[in-house]
Amino acid sequence: MQQLHTPHVVVVMGVAGTGKTTIGPLLAARLGVPYAEGDDFHPPANIAKMTAGTPLTDDDRWPWLDAIGGWAHGRAGLGGVVSSSALKRSYRDRLRAAAPGVVFVHLTGSRELIEDRMSHRQGHFMPTALLDSQFAALQPLEPDEAGVAVDVAGSPEEIAERAVNALTDLPEPAQ
Repeated sequence: MQQLHTPHVVVVMGVAGTGKTTIGPLLAARLGVPYAEGDDFHPPANIAKMTAGTPLTDDDRWPWLDAIGGWAHGRAGLGGVVSSSALKRSYRDRLRAAAPGVVFVHLTGSRELIEDRMSHRQGHFMPTALLDSQFAALQPLEPDEAGVAVDVAGSPEEIAERAVNALTDLPEPAQ
């Protein structure tokens, strides 16, 4: 398996349960860049809200997105992979404002598949009960946004391979 290198900073996005935390490190390894877990950027208050089954508000998300954007900015020209739900266009715009060359890998799948995967997770703070709010907030990538959609059916290795192949077709980021 050939390792690729990219100067892109890639945000692996999607609703909870799509496999961002699983696919992100696999993708980073294939691209030869570091991985950062987006959940690690949440302040404790956000984790507490989600653990209690309360969806985050935009005001809750701004500091989290700014922290992810700061990490992505620091990786500009070097490449990196970070996970973030990035559900709304405004969230992705905020990430792009911090790191203009960022591209998105939107992990997509049926609600049934994602709910099934979430129900088998252990030790994660996000309850399945919040999945509906995630889908309600989701605004898929628009044609003017740098990124690709990748279906999450199949093994993690297959999904990561599809993501690498899709990213190969993207133009190099502007510096």
